[in-house]
Amino acid sequence: MLNELEEFCAYTEQPVYTTTGKRDNSFLGRFTFDMIMDFEGLSRVLTIFARGYLFQNDENPYDRIELARRALCAWCSVPERSDGNKKDNPKASWQFTTDFREYNTEFPEIVDETGGGWFYRHVHAVADFMQNSPGKVSKTALDKAEPINTGFDSAWRKKVMQFQVPISSPETKGAWVLRFDDILADALELGALRKQEVAFSSDDMQIIEAITPEGVPAEVISILIAYYNANKPADSDWVVLPVTNFDAYFGNTNFSRKWLNQIPPEIMERQKQSFGICRYQMKVLATRKRLCEPFPCIKNDGFLTQ
Repeated sequence: MLNELEEFCAYTEQPVYTTTGKRDNSFLGRFTFDMIMDFEGLSRVLTIFARGYLFQNDENPYDRIELARRALCAWCSVPERSDGNKKDNPKASWQFTTDFREYNTEFPEIVDETGGGWFYRHVHAVADFMQNSPGKVSKTALDKAEPINTGFDSAWRKKVMQFQVPISSPETKGAWVLRFDDILADALELGALRKQEVAFSSDDMQIIEAITPEGVPAEVISILIAYYNANKPADSDWVVLPVTNFDAYFGNTNFSRKWLNQIPPEIMERQKQSFGICRYQMKVLATRKRLCEPFPCIKNDGFLTQ
């Protein structure tokens, strides 16, 4: 969660669909089933993605806004329905356009010639892997394959339409959806992708291990402290915790459904969770910022290298 460069690569490079056992969900990549079926946590995913395209070497990110918008459309692209069914007399093109195959030449790794965007192809590859290898995944996971294959396209198409609602839309519903405009604004404010690593001293790690509740890995507490220190604003003691994305980082839902509930308020205080996020503040080592931060190398074609 601290290495945003690594996270960007997880959303743009070709995933490996394999498992080491039925409890291994690594075939999902940096995603969870909640992210695939309920679209929780996609705000962070899209913001990380947009930052990777906005901030290139010494170029002005404001000159790259339209390029980043096209990249977002390409990543989210959904092929047109075979029946060609669209809204009758749409008021504007954004109300039905979800197929962005025209960006294949500019972003060949993000959208293919048939309009299948990176996320669309990844989700269907996940479902295909589960159905073709039922003995390698849990029954709970396997039961999600058919609903994904039959319901994902329609749900994702509606979501991509919402992403394109103009920021000036007078409709009430336009004020309550996540839009590409919101993503780009957040990306500009957050700046270039950071590459950070947890680097606590041995004394700090002894403190962390001593206060870690039984049943919770010490790594969880150390990452929560480091993430808090790296993202704490100057005018608040609270930091937004992307719970769903932390689940994806750890590769399971133990973080949200087990470990968080075992951390007492004396160590970490958190507010009510909604739509996969909450706010929290650390009570231990909350002012020790021992993190290393090398700068990423960004190539001109929009993709980052190590």
